[in-house]
Amino acid sequence: MQDTLKLVTQVFGVSGNEEDIREVIFNEIKKYVDETRVDAMGNLIAVKKGRKKKIMLAAHMDEIGIIATFIDEDGFIRFSNIGGVSPFTSLGQRVRFRNGITGTISAEEKLEDFKGLKLGKLFIDIGCKNREEAEKLVKVGDTANFVGEFYVQGSSAVSKAMDDRSGCAVLIELIRNMPKTENEIYFVFTTQEEVGLRGAKTAAFGIMPDCAIAIDVTLTGDTPECGKREVKLGGGPAIKVKDNAYIAHPAIRRYLEELAAENGIPYTLELLDRGGSDPGAIQTTGIGVPCGGISIPCRGVHSPAEMVSLEDLEYCVKLTSLFIKNYKG
Repeated sequence: MQDTLKLVTQVFGVSGNEEDIREVIFNEIKKYVDETRVDAMGNLIAVKKGRKKKIMLAAHMDEIGIIATFIDEDGFIRFSNIGGVSPFTSLGQRVRFRNGITGTISAEEKLEDFKGLKLGKLFIDIGCKNREEAEKLVKVGDTANFVGEFYVQGSSAVSKAMDDRSGCAVLIELIRNMPKTENEIYFVFTTQEEVGLRGAKTAAFGIMPDCAIAIDVTLTGDTPECGKREVKLGGGPAIKVKDNAYIAHPAIRRYLEELAAENGIPYTLELLDRGGSDPGAIQTTGIGVPCGGISIPCRGVHSPAEMVSLEDLEYCVKLTSLFIKNYKG
C-alpha cells in the first residue's frame, strides 16, 4: 500500500488534466482486469466480469490546483483556483506546472493584513525578469499542482493529493487482490470531482450499476479547535451518512455497518457539514443508483500536506472487498 500511495500521490493530475495520473493507474491495473476503457470525460473504467450484480466502485483521480490567468510585464503570474484552494493555505507554497516549471506563491506587499488576503492578491514567481521570458516557460491557461513530498511517519502518511489518490490506491490494491465473487465489478477512476462531481455522473450513466460505493477522503474531528466530528485518524473507515450532495442509501449504509461490525473492522460515521463528493452524482444518475460511501479520515484536506493513516487504508480495502464479495442486493 505504501509504495502504491507514494506512486499515485506524486503524479500531476489537476482537474481537467488527468492524463498523466490516468496512465500511471492504467499501467498498475491492466493485467488484473478483463477490460479497460476511457470515456469521453476521461474516466478510467476497469471491469472484472461476472454474471450477477453490477457494482461500481469509484475514486477520483483529480486534485486541486491553480490555473495561470495573466502574466504581467515583470514576469509575475496571476492565477485562479481549480477546486477548493484557500489563499491562506496557498501563501508561501510551491506549485509545479505540468512541464516541470516550479514557482512560489507570494502576496502583494501592499497587503496590510490577512483579513484582505484573497487569491486575487497572490502571484506566482518563477524567477523571470519580464513577461517575454516567463511566457517561454508558462502560458495563460496552464495549470499547476501544489508541491508536497510523500513521507511516512509511524502509521501516518503525508503528501499532496491524498484527496483522492488515497482512494485510488485503495482501488488499485483491491484490484490486485480481488476476492472471488460472481458480481461484475466496475472500478472507476473518475475525473473532475473537485469542480463539480462531473466524471462520476457520466461514468455512472454509462454503466448504470445495480449499486455503487465511492471512496474518498473526509475531514477529521481530532485536531485542535476543529469542528466536532466523530471521524478520527486511525479510527478506521468512515461510513458516509451525508454531505451537501448526498444522503446515504439506508440499505447500503446499514450493510456496510453490519459488515464492519461482523468482521472486526473499526469504523465511524461521517456527517460532513460542507462539500460534496461523487456519491451525490452517482445516486441521482438515470432512475437512481443505490449508493454508499466509504471515507478515509484525512487531516489537512486541500493542503500540500494531507495526512492519512495506512491502517485506515488497509481497513478500507478489507471493507470494500467484503462488500463486493457478499453483496446480493
